[in-house]
Amino acid sequence: MKAKNLVFLFFTTLLIGAFSGVLTGLVLDWSTYWGDLKQGDIVSFLMVILWLFGVSSIFSLISQMGFFAYLTIHRFGLGIFKSVKLWNGVQIILIIFALFDLVYLRYTGFAEPDESWLNYFWIALLLLIIGLAVAYKKQKETNKQAFIPTLFFIVVVTILEWIPALRGNDFKWLWLIFFPLLTSNIWQILVLHRLAGRKA
Repeated sequence: MKAKNLVFLFFTTLLIGAFSGVLTGLVLDWSTYWGDLKQGDIVSFLMVILWLFGVSSIFSLISQMGFFAYLTIHRFGLGIFKSVKLWNGVQIILIIFALFDLVYLRYTGFAEPDESWLNYFWIALLLLIIGLAVAYKKQKETNKQAFIPTLFFIVVVTILEWIPALRGNDFKWLWLIFFPLLTSNIWQILVLHRLAGRKA
């Protein structure tokens, strides 16, 4: 990949992640920010926007580090297992474990007495559905071998990057971190083959 394409990928990912975080933050606490605007406190509103942009940019950068780490791991995996099918099988197992842990560990760590585990299941289901949709699009634009690696990246790598928020279990922080990570990851995986100039 050319240097200018790497620069393009870096800045577009940064901006996409940052703006998605700003939108998420505004939606999660809109009543407060709308109150500032109605009172004419535009400076406070702009400061909040700037803060959300900065925080979201941090997680966009984490997403980029995770992306290039995964590209390296993917190559190692192909080299170690000497077979795309075998490496894909390993990735499927890891996807299942990651989704199971996302539900089980959060349930055992945060569930109230008599609270159903289903309250913790829907987040994993949402991530899986998004991952399947992105993997399908990637496959359509490249080749069928891209489906499992894309699903692995969207599900497993996003969960790993999301761990700081998952440990805290604060509703606002869960989503304020999740959306910048997810949008950044989706953008990177879907634009990679276009920038690389090949179907891979």
